[in-house]
Amino acid sequence: MTNTTNDPTSTTNLDRYGSAELPWSRPRDVLTKDTPKADLTFFLATVRPDGRPHSAGVGATWMDDALYFTSGPGARKARNLAANPACSVSVRLRGIDLTLEGHAHRVTDSATLERAAAVYREGGWPASVEGDAFTAPYSAPSAGPAPWHLYRLTLHTAVGVATAEPHGATRWDFAH
Repeated sequence: MTNTTNDPTSTTNLDRYGSAELPWSRPRDVLTKDTPKADLTFFLATVRPDGRPHSAGVGATWMDDALYFTSGPGARKARNLAANPACSVSVRLRGIDLTLEGHAHRVTDSATLERAAAVYREGGWPASVEGDAFTAPYSAPSAGPAPWHLYRLTLHTAVGVATAEPHGATRWDFAH
Protein backbone atom coordinates (compact mmCIF):
# COMPACT_ATOMS: atom_id res chain seq x y z
CA MET A 1 0.00 0.00 0.00
CA THR A 2 1.38 3.43 -0.90
CA ASN A 3 1.71 5.65 2.13
CA THR A 4 0.71 9.16 1.08
CA THR A 5 0.36 10.76 4.50
CA ASN A 6 3.84 10.48 6.03
CA ASP A 7 5.41 13.25 4.02
CA PRO A 8 3.48 16.17 2.61
CA THR A 9 4.78 17.14 -0.82
CA SER A 10 4.35 20.82 0.10
CA THR A 11 3.21 23.00 2.96
CA THR A 12 1.78 26.50 3.01
CA ASN A 13 1.82 28.72 6.06
CA LEU A 14 -1.68 30.22 6.26
CA ASP A 15 -1.09 32.16 9.47
CA ARG A 16 -1.65 35.93 9.19
CA TYR A 17 -0.11 36.81 12.57
CA GLY A 18 3.49 35.69 12.15
CA SER A 19 3.29 32.21 13.66
CA ALA A 20 5.52 29.54 12.18
CA GLU A 21 4.32 26.83 9.84
CA LEU A 22 2.92 23.85 11.76
CA PRO A 23 4.48 20.41 11.25
CA TRP A 24 2.21 17.64 9.86
CA SER A 25 3.37 15.48 12.76
CA ARG A 26 1.28 17.62 15.14
CA PRO A 27 -2.20 16.54 13.96
CA ARG A 28 -0.98 13.12 12.77
CA ASP A 29 0.41 12.27 16.21
CA VAL A 30 -2.82 13.36 17.94
CA LEU A 31 -4.89 11.27 15.49
CA THR A 32 -2.62 8.27 16.14
CA LYS A 33 -2.85 8.61 19.93
CA ASP A 34 -6.48 9.67 20.35
CA THR A 35 -8.44 7.60 17.83
CA PRO A 36 -10.58 5.74 18.50
CA LYS A 37 -10.38 6.07 22.29
CA ALA A 38 -10.92 9.83 22.74
CA ASP A 39 -14.38 11.30 22.38
CA LEU A 40 -13.86 12.85 18.95
CA THR A 41 -16.61 13.81 16.55
CA PHE A 42 -15.72 13.52 12.87
CA PHE A 43 -17.89 15.15 10.20
CA LEU A 44 -17.84 13.83 6.65
CA ALA A 45 -18.84 16.21 3.85
CA THR A 46 -19.88 14.68 0.51
CA VAL A 47 -21.64 15.91 -2.61
CA ARG A 48 -25.11 14.75 -3.62
CA PRO A 49 -25.70 13.80 -7.28
CA ASP A 50 -27.49 17.12 -7.82
CA GLY A 51 -24.46 19.05 -6.49
CA ARG A 52 -25.85 19.95 -3.07
CA PRO A 53 -23.56 19.36 -0.09
CA HIS A 54 -24.24 16.75 2.56
CA SER A 55 -22.57 16.52 5.97
CA ALA A 56 -22.88 13.75 8.54
CA GLY A 57 -21.06 12.50 11.59
CA VAL A 58 -19.03 9.32 11.10
CA GLY A 59 -17.22 6.85 13.30
CA ALA A 60 -13.60 7.38 12.25
CA THR A 61 -10.20 6.14 13.29
CA TRP A 62 -6.60 6.72 12.24
CA MET A 63 -4.89 3.45 11.30
CA ASP A 64 -1.99 2.57 8.99
CA ASP A 65 -1.32 6.32 8.70
CA ALA A 66 -4.72 6.95 7.08
CA LEU A 67 -8.23 7.91 8.14
CA TYR A 68 -10.88 5.17 8.01
CA PHE A 69 -14.59 5.62 8.65
CA THR A 70 -17.80 3.64 8.40
CA SER A 71 -21.19 4.03 6.75
CA GLY A 72 -24.19 1.86 6.08
CA PRO A 73 -24.58 1.14 2.36
CA GLY A 74 -28.00 2.79 2.20
CA ALA A 75 -26.93 5.98 3.99
CA ARG A 76 -26.87 9.19 1.95
CA LYS A 77 -23.09 9.58 2.53
CA ALA A 78 -22.36 6.09 1.14
CA ARG A 79 -24.57 6.68 -1.89
CA ASN A 80 -22.85 10.03 -2.47
CA LEU A 81 -19.39 8.44 -2.24
CA ALA A 82 -20.39 5.73 -4.71
CA ALA A 83 -21.23 8.45 -7.25
CA ASN A 84 -18.41 10.85 -6.35
CA PRO A 85 -15.63 9.80 -3.94
CA ALA A 86 -14.42 13.40 -3.34
CA CYS A 87 -15.03 14.39 0.27
CA SER A 88 -13.68 16.13 3.33
CA VAL A 89 -13.58 15.15 7.00
CA SER A 90 -13.33 17.68 9.82
CA VAL A 91 -12.51 17.15 13.48
CA ARG A 92 -11.47 19.18 16.52
CA LEU A 93 -8.39 17.53 18.00
CA ARG A 94 -6.47 18.38 21.15
CA GLY A 95 -4.86 21.72 20.27
CA ILE A 96 -5.72 21.81 16.57
CA ASP A 97 -8.78 21.94 14.33
CA LEU A 98 -8.24 19.75 11.27
CA THR A 99 -9.90 19.33 7.88
CA LEU A 100 -8.81 16.46 5.63
CA GLU A 101 -9.70 16.49 1.93
CA GLY A 102 -9.39 13.68 -0.57
CA HIS A 103 -11.20 10.69 -2.03
CA ALA A 104 -12.80 7.90 -0.02
CA HIS A 105 -13.07 4.36 -1.31
CA ARG A 106 -14.61 1.31 0.22
CA VAL A 107 -12.25 -1.21 1.79
CA THR A 108 -13.11 -4.89 1.28
CA ASP A 109 -9.88 -6.78 1.94
CA SER A 110 -10.21 -8.99 4.99
CA ALA A 111 -6.84 -8.14 6.57
CA THR A 112 -7.60 -4.41 6.71
CA LEU A 113 -11.17 -5.04 7.85
CA GLU A 114 -9.93 -7.28 10.70
CA ARG A 115 -7.32 -4.70 11.80
CA ALA A 116 -9.91 -1.90 11.70
CA ALA A 117 -12.46 -3.96 13.63
CA ALA A 118 -9.82 -4.58 16.33
CA VAL A 119 -9.10 -0.83 16.54
CA TYR A 120 -12.81 -0.02 16.81
CA ARG A 121 -13.17 -2.66 19.56
CA GLU A 122 -10.31 -0.99 21.48
CA GLY A 123 -12.35 2.20 21.33
CA GLY A 124 -15.49 0.53 22.67
CA TRP A 125 -17.48 -0.32 19.54
CA PRO A 126 -17.83 -4.14 19.38
CA ALA A 127 -17.37 -4.41 15.60
CA SER A 128 -16.67 -7.72 13.91
CA VAL A 129 -16.10 -8.61 10.29
CA GLU A 130 -18.80 -10.45 8.40
CA GLY A 131 -18.02 -10.93 4.72
CA ASP A 132 -16.65 -7.64 3.38
CA ALA A 133 -18.24 -5.36 6.01
CA PHE A 134 -18.73 -4.82 9.75
CA THR A 135 -21.48 -5.96 12.00
CA ALA A 136 -22.08 -5.16 15.68
CA PRO A 137 -24.93 -5.19 18.19
CA TYR A 138 -25.33 -1.43 17.59
CA SER A 139 -24.03 1.60 15.72
CA ALA A 140 -25.00 5.26 15.50
CA PRO A 141 -28.78 5.76 15.40
CA SER A 142 -28.48 7.32 11.94
CA ALA A 143 -26.28 4.54 10.52
CA GLY A 144 -29.10 2.20 9.58
CA PRO A 145 -28.92 -1.55 10.06
CA ALA A 146 -25.78 -3.68 9.63
CA PRO A 147 -23.72 -4.30 7.60
CA TRP A 148 -21.55 -1.19 7.74
CA HIS A 149 -18.91 -0.56 5.11
CA LEU A 150 -15.39 0.64 5.84
CA TYR A 151 -13.92 3.51 3.80
CA ARG A 152 -10.32 4.75 3.54
CA LEU A 153 -9.63 8.41 2.82
CA THR A 154 -6.82 8.97 0.31
CA LEU A 155 -5.54 12.27 1.56
CA HIS A 156 -4.90 15.10 -0.94
CA THR A 157 -4.87 18.16 1.33
CA ALA A 158 -5.15 18.89 5.04
CA VAL A 159 -5.62 22.22 6.81
CA GLY A 160 -4.85 22.68 10.48
CA VAL A 161 -5.57 25.69 12.69
CA ALA A 162 -3.90 25.49 16.08
CA THR A 163 -6.13 26.22 19.08
CA ALA A 164 -3.26 25.97 21.58
CA GLU A 165 0.38 27.05 21.68
CA PRO A 166 2.23 27.12 19.44
CA HIS A 167 -0.46 28.77 17.34
CA GLY A 168 -0.53 28.85 13.59
CA ALA A 169 -2.39 27.69 10.51
CA THR A 170 -0.98 25.44 7.80
CA ARG A 171 -2.07 23.61 4.66
CA TRP A 172 -0.34 20.34 3.83
CA ASP A 173 -0.54 18.91 0.30
CA PHE A 174 0.07 15.21 -0.35
CA ALA A 175 0.92 13.21 -3.45
CA HIS A 176 -2.03 11.21 -4.73
